[in-house]
Amino acid sequence: MSNKVFIATSLDGYIAGKNNEIDWLEAIPNPDNIDMGYQAHMESIDALVMGRNTMELVASMDIEWPYSKPVFVLSKSLTKMPDKLKGKAFLVKGDIKSINNELKKKGYNNLYIDGGLTIQSFLKEDLVDELLITTIPILLGSGIRLFGELNRVIEFRCTKSERYSNGICQNRFERYVG
Repeated sequence: MSNKVFIATSLDGYIAGKNNEIDWLEAIPNPDNIDMGYQAHMESIDALVMGRNTMELVASMDIEWPYSKPVFVLSKSLTKMPDKLKGKAFLVKGDIKSINNELKKKGYNNLYIDGGLTIQSFLKEDLVDELLITTIPILLGSGIRLFGELNRVIEFRCTKSERYSNGICQNRFERYVG
């Protein structure tokens, strides 16, 4: 059972630009079409948990809904999911610990935690077991940061590092419990 983060950041730690733009994610060409572990990651999870902003960003893209696994969307303001996501994404409300426990009780033991505020909320509750961070070698200068303030130190250990031919690097960190 684990909660996993799989996300890309700029070299200066941003997951989106100041206007929520993510076009910079494709600024570095990927001529070998390397998936950088995404498929293996998706096979290792039972469901996704993301915030409303991330769900709306993905839903607004000119693509089919990219997830075959259930997606649980955290929102305080939504009262229902968009019709086009019926049966694919489900609205959840409440505190992070309760939501996490409820999903585990339903058999969703390996969760993909996605979206800046959602990741920060899970970290604040010490509910992240693994971080897989792909660093795009570009400086944005401002935007939405991956990490926010925490009320305590949370220790991880780097268990794997990989550098791809296009200069992008990826690090896997696992929660360290001494």
